[in-house]
Amino acid sequence: MTGTVESLFVASEGSALMERVESVEAVPGGLAGDRYQRGTGHYAPFDVCEVTLIAAEDLEAIREEAGIDLGGGQHRRNVVTRGVDLEELLGATVAVGEARLRGTRRRPPCAHVERVAEETGLARALRGRSGICADVVSSGEIRVGNPIEVVEVDSRTVGREIAERLGGRGRSRVCERDARPPHG
Repeated sequence: MTGTVESLFVASEGSALMERVESVEAVPGGLAGDRYQRGTGHYAPFDVCEVTLIAAEDLEAIREEAGIDLGGGQHRRNVVTRGVDLEELLGATVAVGEARLRGTRRRPPCAHVERVAEETGLARALRGRSGICADVVSSGEIRVGNPIEVVEVDSRTVGREIAERLGGRGRSRVCERDARPPHG
């Protein structure tokens, strides 16, 4: 699976407007100068996402369905992707430009996003499509237009996908077999 970076956003502190940038350095703890890397995010230090990603396709669906345009960064996410199923990045290490990120969890919408954007109904419109969090595995520059490529998939994720493809048949056997030490 390969996608691209469509746009990039950072904010210097919690509640500050997101600034569109052409490139940003991924560093330990997040994106250089971004609120969560600096420890000044609205939810810091209790609920920190080093880097947040959201799909351009979801932003387009929100614009079409709810009439809310989030093209200026009102979504409060750092990396807008295109052509990537963000759910598939959970538990995976991905190359994004020169950086390596690891998808960690979904990033649910919150009332804070709606307040900062001054857009009633935004949190509801983002429900189920508000992106994911990722940690910086290795530093490097991320630029608009960079490819996004999975470089390593967590073996637990692969096992779950195989079990799901089997329609749940043998799900517990697959997990039990993987948990046993190899013969020999």
